[in-house]
Amino acid sequence: MLKLYDLAGADDNRRFSPYCWRVKLALAHKGLAVETIPWRFTEKDRIAASGQGRVPVLVDGDKWIVDSWNIAGYLEDAYPDRPSLFGSGAGRALSRFYVGWADLVVQPAMARLIVRDITDHLHPKDRDYFRKSREERFGKTLEAVVADRDKNLPAFRALLAPLRAVLKNQPFLGGASPLQADYIVFGGFQWARAISAFELLEKDDVIYGWRERILDLYDGLARKAPAEAA
Repeated sequence: MLKLYDLAGADDNRRFSPYCWRVKLALAHKGLAVETIPWRFTEKDRIAASGQGRVPVLVDGDKWIVDSWNIAGYLEDAYPDRPSLFGSGAGRALSRFYVGWADLVVQPAMARLIVRDITDHLHPKDRDYFRKSREERFGKTLEAVVADRDKNLPAFRALLAPLRAVLKNQPFLGGASPLQADYIVFGGFQWARAISAFELLEKDDVIYGWRERILDLYDGLARKAPAEAA
């Protein structure tokens, strides 16, 4: 069976990495069974064989594959008889845009609204590491980062206009059914849902409806995961 090292909080079942969620949905899309192994930020020795210190890390036999994008590509190439994650070669190329948009635009903006809430769910051994590393990244305390989040929420919602424009015309970024592009963007929303009760979306937003549809995929894989938000 495939194995996936998956970021967890104090509760083994609270899995909150947006990148790990991209991979878990890709595996479900392919219909591949996987054992998910809870992993914490300070347990880098457990994935030393991967040659780096971050998750997701997928283990397939003697192969250790890192990075959510690389893992998706590996699954597509290693299991071509399973449903395609990209639809076509062009679909794989186009999906790179969604990686960049999610990583460089959506998730950083999201972090400024919810990052402080993550600390409430971390394993005690991860708390000092997380706070120190993130406060160095933001140049301020986590409390200061999120202090104006109510005021900043409308700007975040406006930032999602390109996603909203697509979903007004089709149920998924992949069209009639989801593809990896959907899982890439959804990963951030599942991250937020897992660790924060702060509502990022209004219920009449087409993005909220899209999120609901993905939550229900694969027998409710994402919906059944422990979460703070509905």
